[in-house]
Amino acid sequence: MARKSRQKLGEILVVRGKVAEEALAGALADARANRKKIGEVLVERNLVTDEDVARALGEQFGLTFFDLDKPENSARVNRKNLPDDIIKKNQILPLEKEGGRLRIVIHDPVDFDLLETLRFRVGETDQVISSRTQIKKFLEGGVPSGGGPAQLKQIQTSSMDRSVDSSVDKSVDRSVDRSIDADAESKNIVKMVDRMIIEAVRNRASDIHVEPQEGSIRLRYRIDGVCLEVPGGIAKDMQASVLARLKLMAGMNIAERRIPQDGRIKMVIDEVPIDFRVSACPAYHGESVVLRVLRPDAVNLGIEKLGFEPAMLERFNRIIARPNGIFLVTGPTGSGKTTTLYSALKELNTPNRKIITAEDPVEYNFEGIVQVQVREHIGLTFPIILKTMLRQAPNIILVGEIRDREVADIAIQAALTGHMVFSTLHTNDAPSAITRLIDMGVKPFLVASSIQAIMAQRLARVLCPVCKTPDLEPDPKFLKLTGLSEMAKSGKILRNKGCQACSNGYKGRMAVFELLTMNQEIRELAFARSTVAKLRSAAIRTGMQALLEDGRAKILKGLTTPAEVASFAQVEGIDASAST
Repeated sequence: MARKSRQKLGEILVVRGKVAEEALAGALADARANRKKIGEVLVERNLVTDEDVARALGEQFGLTFFDLDKPENSARVNRKNLPDDIIKKNQILPLEKEGGRLRIVIHDPVDFDLLETLRFRVGETDQVISSRTQIKKFLEGGVPSGGGPAQLKQIQTSSMDRSVDSSVDKSVDRSVDRSIDADAESKNIVKMVDRMIIEAVRNRASDIHVEPQEGSIRLRYRIDGVCLEVPGGIAKDMQASVLARLKLMAGMNIAERRIPQDGRIKMVIDEVPIDFRVSACPAYHGESVVLRVLRPDAVNLGIEKLGFEPAMLERFNRIIARPNGIFLVTGPTGSGKTTTLYSALKELNTPNRKIITAEDPVEYNFEGIVQVQVREHIGLTFPIILKTMLRQAPNIILVGEIRDREVADIAIQAALTGHMVFSTLHTNDAPSAITRLIDMGVKPFLVASSIQAIMAQRLARVLCPVCKTPDLEPDPKFLKLTGLSEMAKSGKILRNKGCQACSNGYKGRMAVFELLTMNQEIRELAFARSTVAKLRSAAIRTGMQALLEDGRAKILKGLTTPAEVASFAQVEGIDASAST
């Protein structure tokens, strides 16, 4: 059902018989010509009173009119509940608190800067409306219901301190909470935080790190997998304001600083809608806040652009098209596992297939795929979602991560009953995933019979195509670590240089893979609980290309450097510290 449009202020006043249509038309023309609000023009022309406008605004925005001329209403004003500077500057009045939310008397319901300031200073509020004339009259003639500015300051400070665990050193918090006291600063904080986020997105950052230190706040952007510190950071006296602003944007409780919190921010930057996954973690000098940048184009690359070599891409496409079994993608946090699986689902997302995912959290939204968010605090866990999924008759299931035996058992049962299951696991290489599942308590014969393939991956920085240059004297240490001979390096190895178009000679990242396809020999080794070394040896003997081999191929193609590949894959038995 379409939402009913809000009635205009002038129309309400006409219906109430407060102004004639002809007079309204003239006032509207005046308002447009002078860029004024229609209510102000009507009052200036003595066509309506200030109170008429306030009552009509109340009807327009669903706010109760609060008549301050009534003694029983004026007696409810409690100026202790709001700092005097906000009251006087914005011509508003605080009432009582109900259900933990402060009730405020306002005169302009479209003053969004005021509403943002209130959320920033005192949390969520409820509003009632009165006329500007009545509020001004009360402020000029009304007597505060207790205390002056000094007492208000004391109350405000004590209420903030109560939200901090008594075991934490209060001297740190009190030294930074003073930044909230300056209302004029709040708009600058909003602009500064927005500018910080926009700058990070435009510089291709994947994460924004806000880390309070003893005398400052360190600001770092993770670009192409490397944290780069922003010179100067953020002033220490802005700490409370900046952290509160970020938490407010993410929908967190700004008064809670003792426990970790998670939230999300949605912003449109350069006409592109971008999500931010936000994490706040209490630390010694204040909460550390990290924003993970989730760009919609990150999962729209297509499988061909992930970094597969042609032969491996062909194997990958054959595996994901199978009707049943488990396909695992392994690697550490931040290695691109989710992007790879989403790219596979995008390829398989056709009208004749039903795809369901269980994720914690849902990072990207896909049309045509049923995505379920894990919510453990209400009992909506991976096992519960998986059991429900199987009653939804899916063709393909994605499990965000196999974390324990219960999730692994359900995923395996789904694979054995005709479903294709995609999931991730945290292991260093592909063969280790087999032993990890067995260590979780999954029976070896179930692991051997259900898994179709395992792919390990890492992300390597890509050399900037504009400034990359031949490396005439490559570092012997990295050549040795990556197994590159003097003959192989001849004229083929490039190095990073740096230019205006890139970050220190690199621009973007690509995946480096190793793809293990289960066969009879590997299944028998899994059933026999063989070691990772034996599994790995068998996988390479039967066609698996190791991470190091894939990395070497990309080095010799001039896509990356030996140092990048050596950071995650090295020739076995070589000690980097002993290399020369």
